[in-house]
Amino acid sequence: MAVQATTKIKVLVVDDHPVVRVGISTIIDTQADMTVVAETGSGEEAISLFREHLPDLTVMDLRLERMSGVACIRKIRKEFPEARFVVLTTYRGDEDIHQALQAGAVGYLIKGMPRQLLLDALRRVHAGDRFLPPSVTEALASRKPDGELSPREHQVLLLLARGKSNKEIASALGIAEVTVKCHLSMIFLRLNVTDRTQAIIAAAQRGLVHL
Repeated sequence: MAVQATTKIKVLVVDDHPVVRVGISTIIDTQADMTVVAETGSGEEAISLFREHLPDLTVMDLRLERMSGVACIRKIRKEFPEARFVVLTTYRGDEDIHQALQAGAVGYLIKGMPRQLLLDALRRVHAGDRFLPPSVTEALASRKPDGELSPREHQVLLLLARGKSNKEIASALGIAEVTVKCHLSMIFLRLNVTDRTQAIIAAAQRGLVHL
């Protein structure tokens, strides 16, 4: 009696580093139950390739050309709400993880983790589960509810990380310098720091800014 062929899990790989992208694709293509249908380093091209191939899963880096991985996930899921994403990135901050999950990712891995973890994540997510290894869960659990910045505070923080003075921040945002000082006080409070340098370091660790 003939053995019925098993349909392979179709995977789209999105990573801006060609060598990393090829490595991920090779790992996946060696599996009997998976196949890479397309790969790209561009968020914009990822959207087009998703429409063309309709993959079962997408492996998504967060740092891409011209469009962040989070923005790419949001755009694809707006058009294809059932799309499933496993993030594979160097970003390990709680805010990075939170934003990716909010966008619709159901798996989150840090580059450098064992290859078997990626394969386990893909199979689990394809089966309908969420996949967050312990280190990712711990980082997410460290996120304080009162530590979330407002959109304006985040704008101030981004300019602060670029080395802008209070006067320059005020000019860029069209607000008074005293208002900038108020925002900075709240940012320091939310990040549990006491000065500008500590704020930038803490923000980078959490993924609120990328230096």
